[in-house]
Amino acid sequence: MTREDFLRRVRDGLKSLPDDDRTITLSNRRTPPELSLADPTIVELFIERLEHHGARVERITEAEIPAAVRGALRTYRAKSVVTPNGLPDEWLDPWAEDAGNTVMRDHQQLTPEELDDADAVVTTCAGAVADAGAVVLDGGPGQGRSETLVPTCHICVVRTPQIDSSLPEVLDKLDSRRPITWCGGPTAPADAKGAPGQGRHRQRQLIVLIVDEFDSP
Repeated sequence: MTREDFLRRVRDGLKSLPDDDRTITLSNRRTPPELSLADPTIVELFIERLEHHGARVERITEAEIPAAVRGALRTYRAKSVVTPNGLPDEWLDPWAEDAGNTVMRDHQQLTPEELDDADAVVTTCAGAVADAGAVVLDGGPGQGRSETLVPTCHICVVRTPQIDSSLPEVLDKLDSRRPITWCGGPTAPADAKGAPGQGRHRQRQLIVLIVDEFDSP
């Protein structure tokens, strides 16, 4: 059983429980119960776990998103970027103004070969798990298809209210009708048969831009 299959079964099992049982289950958290979902301590734990898995993290404000995206893409030396349907255009505008850079919008269902040739992808997310150091995508606006995540650099914008302490809290927020994708730090080299990038050994880089929507301590 794959990790995705296991998590899907956990999610479906939680959704099938009566409300009272679900409340009891969700209250059994690893983090202290006095922490609220918008507590800065949860964000700090999320950052710690992301960095432990090799992801790069930057905390920014809403107004700093375009500059942070541009900086991350420049650091990665990306020249072509995939943007899912629903991603704000202004996030890529400063980077797209640089000569030689190309924005590949996924409105027209890019082929696997086109996605494989892209240097990076920029997305939003559906939620984030602090104690696992993972971001979760369910194909909503700005998140794209699972195939959209083929490029080796993934820049993900996460807002602090989207960060929950543990897995059950995040599962309860996801759209079960959509495919769920979990990302947490670099993955193993992409060399599976039949997959885009066949024959290559490429380490993926996850860059998480955390947009603060409450005051830091």
